[in-house]
Amino acid sequence: MTFDGHLCFNDIEFAAKDFGNRYHLMPSAVLHPKSVSDISSIIKYIFDLGLSSELTVAARGHGHSLEGQAQAYQGVVISMESLRVPKMSFHTGRDPYVDVSAGELWINILHESLKKGLAPKSWTDYLHLTVGGTLSNAGISGQAFQHGPQINNVYQLVVVTGRGEVATCSEEQNTDLFHAVLGGLGQFGIITQARIALEPAPKMVKWIRALYSDFTVFAKDQELLISSKNSFDYVEGFVIINRTGLLNNWRSSFNPKDPVQANQFTSEGKILFCLEVAKYYNPQESDYIDQETDSLLSGLNYIRSTLFQSEVSYVDFLDRVHVSEIKLREKGLWEVPHPWLNLLIPRSSIHEFAQEVFGNILKDTSNGPVLIYPVNKSRWKNSTSLITPQEDVFYLVAFLSSAVPSSTGKDGLEHILKQNKKILQFCGRPRLGIKQYLPHYSTPEEWKAHFWYSLGKFSTRESCL
Repeated sequence: MTFDGHLCFNDIEFAAKDFGNRYHLMPSAVLHPKSVSDISSIIKYIFDLGLSSELTVAARGHGHSLEGQAQAYQGVVISMESLRVPKMSFHTGRDPYVDVSAGELWINILHESLKKGLAPKSWTDYLHLTVGGTLSNAGISGQAFQHGPQINNVYQLVVVTGRGEVATCSEEQNTDLFHAVLGGLGQFGIITQARIALEPAPKMVKWIRALYSDFTVFAKDQELLISSKNSFDYVEGFVIINRTGLLNNWRSSFNPKDPVQANQFTSEGKILFCLEVAKYYNPQESDYIDQETDSLLSGLNYIRSTLFQSEVSYVDFLDRVHVSEIKLREKGLWEVPHPWLNLLIPRSSIHEFAQEVFGNILKDTSNGPVLIYPVNKSRWKNSTSLITPQEDVFYLVAFLSSAVPSSTGKDGLEHILKQNKKILQFCGRPRLGIKQYLPHYSTPEEWKAHFWYSLGKFSTRESCL
C-alpha cells in the first residue's frame, strides 16, 4: 500500500497512552493520514484479511479516552490529528456552518469562526479535543439543555465504514449511517469530516457561581433554569465536599456580591452544591444584561452570601479548563491516572442517588471535580446512537478524579476505583434507570444491558459495520 501520509513502526509509544493513563497497549503501527483515502485503504486492507485475522484498528484523536478505547494492542492506530483535509471552510449565509476535518481541534474552530463573528452552538467543557472524538461520544456541556449535545448540531459527515468504503451522510443521505456514527463510540465507522452548525457569536460572558446546602433546593433551581423560556445560556453545577477556604479560592477569578457576608461563610465539614451559570452578551448590551441577570437570580434560592460574579471574554470562558491544565502540567499533575466515571441519571432517581453517593459513599472527600447538572432531552434528537435515560429530564453526573501516583491512601488509584465500583453497584439497580456516559464494558452482557431498550433502532444498522 502507498499512503499520502505515512505508516510508522517506530516512535509509536504515544499511541499506547491516553488521558485515563491506566491502560498502555502498544500497537504494531501508527498511521498518520494525510487524506481520507489513507484511512480507507488501511481499513479495507484489515477488513479483507477476514475474521481469522486478529489485527485490530482504532482511531485516535487527541488521546482523551479514559480506558484505552483509542488504543489497539498489536494493531494499527490511526492518528487523526494529522488529517487536515479539507481545509477549514466557512459558509456564512442564512444557516451558517463550517466544514472541518475530523482531526481538527475545537479550540481552533472557535478561534477561526470568531473571525467571522460566528461560533458553534454546543461545546464540551474542554476544547482541546478533536471533532471526530467528541462526535463519536456526544459532546455534552452546559449549553446542551438549550441546543442539545454537539452531535445534534451537525449537518453532514464523511465516514469511512468498517469495510473501508467512504460515504457522505446526513439526515437526507445515508441516514442510518449518519445517526449510527453520531455517539456511536467509533463502532460504526470513522468520522473523517463534519459540517458543524454555527450561530452569531457573543463577545462577553457574565459568569456566576452560588452555593446551596440543600440538594433538593439546588436541583429545583437547576431544573427551573433549564425549563424557562428566558434563561441563562449555560447551566452547570458541581458538588463540593469538605473543602477548606472555598470562597477565598474563588476570589482570584470572581467578585463576591456581598464581601462582608462572604467572609463569614465557611465550607469545612459540609457538602455543598454550586450552581454555575453564564449569560452571553455584547458590550453594548451591558446594562440590559445586568438587569436580566438580576431578574433570573431573584427567582433562585441560593445562599445569598455566596453569590460570586465575573465578566470575561467569550473565548476565556469557553477555554477555562485549559487554564487549569496549564497549572497542573507545571506541577506534574496532569499526566496521572484519571479514573473518571460519567453517569446519566433520570430525574426520578437523582435524589436517591444524591443521598446515597454524596451522603454515604463520598461523604468525606472527593479526588477531583464532581459535576452535576440537568438537561432537557425533549430538545435533543433521539435517533443517534447516544444512549440516555428514558425520561425527558436527566442529570449528567461526572466524577472527574485524579489519582496520586504511588499513593495507597484515599487519593490513590485503588481507593478511587473501589469508590467507583460502589457507585456503579448502586447504579446497577434496574429501577433507577441510570446509564453510563462514555461507557466501556468488558462483556457482551454488559453492552446488551446498556443498549437494551434501544436495540430496535440498531437493527437496521448492520450495513454500517
